[in-house]
Amino acid sequence: MIIANKSASWKFFSWLFALVLMTPIVVMLFASMNASSELFSHLWATVLPEYVRNTLLLGVLVALLSLGFGVPAAAIISQTNIVMGKQLRWLLMLPLAMPAYLVAYLYTDLFDYAGPVQRLLRSWFGWSSPNDYYFFDIRTIGGAAIVIALVLFPYVYMLTRTAFEQQDRNLLRASRLLGCTERQSFYQVALPLARPAIAVSLALVTMETLADFATVQYFAVNTLTTAIYDTWLGYSDFAAANALASVLMLFILFIVIAEQRARAGQRHQSSRPNTQHERKQLSVVQQIVASLFCWFLVFAGFLLPVILLLSMALDYADYSQFVALLETGKNSIEIATYSATIATLIALMLTLFQRLHQSRARMIPVQISGIGYAIPGTVLAMAMLATFGPLDHMINDVAKSLDFKAPGLILSGTVFAIVFAFVVRFSAIANGTINAGIGQIPKSLDLAPASLGIKTLPAVLRVHLPLLKSSILVAWLLVFVEAMKELPAVLLLRPFNFETLSTQIYQLISDERLEQGALGAILIVLFGLLPIIFLNRQKDNK
Repeated sequence: MIIANKSASWKFFSWLFALVLMTPIVVMLFASMNASSELFSHLWATVLPEYVRNTLLLGVLVALLSLGFGVPAAAIISQTNIVMGKQLRWLLMLPLAMPAYLVAYLYTDLFDYAGPVQRLLRSWFGWSSPNDYYFFDIRTIGGAAIVIALVLFPYVYMLTRTAFEQQDRNLLRASRLLGCTERQSFYQVALPLARPAIAVSLALVTMETLADFATVQYFAVNTLTTAIYDTWLGYSDFAAANALASVLMLFILFIVIAEQRARAGQRHQSSRPNTQHERKQLSVVQQIVASLFCWFLVFAGFLLPVILLLSMALDYADYSQFVALLETGKNSIEIATYSATIATLIALMLTLFQRLHQSRARMIPVQISGIGYAIPGTVLAMAMLATFGPLDHMINDVAKSLDFKAPGLILSGTVFAIVFAFVVRFSAIANGTINAGIGQIPKSLDLAPASLGIKTLPAVLRVHLPLLKSSILVAWLLVFVEAMKELPAVLLLRPFNFETLSTQIYQLISDERLEQGALGAILIVLFGLLPIIFLNRQKDNK
């Protein structure tokens, strides 16, 4: 224990915030127990097995494709002298700024039968009907998997590249002295050492895939997220939708547990690893193949979608779209700002509580508050409605009994529910970022103020917060960007006649009119670039 801080109020509020963030999920689980057995049986006898099969198949395909894209890219960038390696190092992260549903629409528009690619092929070769040639159908589960993998593989790339770069080079040298070739050293030493990072990144990719709603719906691939949406809005059965959401949450929890078990006992690195790199010198042919592979990922995952969006914006943008963009953009920025600020403040309080308080269970509030990241936006939206709907009715009943005017749906019918859902979902990002920053602060700096008689709060304000400025800003930016892109939760929780950039673009995509929302889509992408640029500048400054 570093400082014997015994603040009861700090302990109380830390536990209170953590439990409040967990409450909607617990309420949803209880609400699912009231699900209609008849409707659930009907769904199980008709469409539910297909939904479950599609969900699992999509998760596996995206994980495999992300593995195939991310691990070789990480190995090339971290271990070879590839031309323009410094530029490719951060360019390969850019696809993370693209919402998958945007790429889905753009690629469908490009590769469909009526799209420019097939039209060009028909004009070149004189084909007149689909029977004259074969062209892959992008509106399939395979097409959805490719599109989602193209924007999610940077998770695998970033974590695996970092793992490769932090490996102890002495281990690789030892394997070479024992007779292994360079290739054998990579496959038998470097790759197994990177397995924990690969497992974490694949878990993130799979969770994001299972949480996806707009992409799979656009490709007409029925998964559990679309089933939740249809059961609630189509069958008007809130309890059954909660039950399906609980099933999806169990899948996510299974992935989290499997990932943790896969990493259990991984302690290969020495405490002072030698990270001096000896990059492999590629031949001309190897340079060409490696460059083509990396540039293909950058082009397909980011450059081509951006070029298509810019082209649409130049062709179709007008003043009325710009005015409409101001209103929806303002809504998006307001919600993202509230969510990022609240999530960052809570993360700061909980992570400092974990570091500085004497409570034995001081780690639990941080862990509890981070569970929401494993819950898909659709499930979280159901949890919010299951929690705040009855609360709203209770508040209205109390107001009427006291002869006051009923305030209406002040929790479930306002942006409060959206902001709350975002804080629950993205608190783990803020927690992890600030926790990593606190880990960089020497523990002697916790002791120094105490030895001078300075209390905890002044010490935090004068010592810890200035040192955490960068981590706090990164945490705020990451939550802000995720909140700007998030679609399923906003779609289900938005108040009447309230639009954000993501819901507006989703609506235009559903109506096959993305051209009219290209400016808004570009704005979302630009916001998504902010943390990537900031993080790269930070690394360059180091």
